[in-house]
Amino acid sequence: MPLTARDLMDRLVAFPTVSRDSNLDLIDFVENYLDGFGVASVRVPNEDGTKAALYAHIGPEIDGGVVLSGHTDVVPVDGQAWDTDPFTVTEKNGKYFGRGTCDMKGFDALALSAVPLALERGLKRPLQIALSYDEEVGCVGAPPMIDHMVAHGMPRADTVLVGEPSMMKVVTGHKGGMGFEMHFQGFEVHSSIAYQGVSAIMMAAKLIDWANQVNAENAQTTPNDLAAPFDPPYTTLHIGQISGGTAHNITAKDCHFGFDFRVVPGDDIAAWQARFDAKIAELDAEMKAVRPEAGITATQYFGLPGLVPETAGSAEELARRLTGDNSNNVVSYGTEAGQFQERGYSAVVCGPGDIAQAHQPNEFITVDQFQQGEAFIAKLVDTLAS
Repeated sequence: MPLTARDLMDRLVAFPTVSRDSNLDLIDFVENYLDGFGVASVRVPNEDGTKAALYAHIGPEIDGGVVLSGHTDVVPVDGQAWDTDPFTVTEKNGKYFGRGTCDMKGFDALALSAVPLALERGLKRPLQIALSYDEEVGCVGAPPMIDHMVAHGMPRADTVLVGEPSMMKVVTGHKGGMGFEMHFQGFEVHSSIAYQGVSAIMMAAKLIDWANQVNAENAQTTPNDLAAPFDPPYTTLHIGQISGGTAHNITAKDCHFGFDFRVVPGDDIAAWQARFDAKIAELDAEMKAVRPEAGITATQYFGLPGLVPETAGSAEELARRLTGDNSNNVVSYGTEAGQFQERGYSAVVCGPGDIAQAHQPNEFITVDQFQQGEAFIAKLVDTLAS
């Protein structure tokens, strides 16, 4: 007997696929699940083989199908106060609690539940399932998967539905972004003669202050037409974690932090990169003028294109037809939808659950939203079969 969507969510949530760890046990399960229906799947491993994306094709070997896209990784539960086991789905008060129920193993389960429905109905247009890794650290697992799909003979779909939580609203645009691991390397001396050394922390503070100034400037600008619907309607710069220093009376030798941009559609990511590079070069030169050994290293760990609303896009048309939603929606978080779109696919975001629950302790998806997701999948299969 095929597993229900709820059964599949139970199984997927039980795999603790936090981004810092492997997702291969989950991929093994999905591969075996698909194999049980005679559906072949393709793995796309990361460089060291500790993680993998997976994609599969169901239906006729023709172009023009629909991709259901999701990610398999989740954020950590460390330090969060959970009332239930985060890796066991618990139903309570009309909600399914568990890490990933909302973001986004609930949707992954719904996508996999479409397989037996599709085989039973018989499809005239194909259904494809694409599950990536490391979405939570910058959507880094999706691009090699998409490129592999294109390069290795997978029939070309014309529509991508990314199931990030949107309350089943059709999201046609999202911000892009880029993120950097920053290392300021100073030169240690006693703080009484600080002018002879370079404080990595105090120099890093200049970059952080620059970010605050730029955010304030951006908040005062008139948004472009593509940016206007966003909250906030401008590009933002952010530093979320920082560490460094040796002692209170020594100039800091090292300072490490993450620096990221969330770029609205209509802004040029390359222009923001150039502006960032120029500021780094200015501060690096200031440090080296005191001690040549000092300097700055900025290592990019993700770059994500925005999702731009399409004119007469097939993904938007299909998603609106399946949901009945005609509202205009954009989001400030990023997804692989922009990466699919960058490679020529029509893409939207549409999935069950509320993004406000993502990454939270006691993360949940309501039973009603999950059921709406089931109805959405059933309608999609009917459409592909008709």
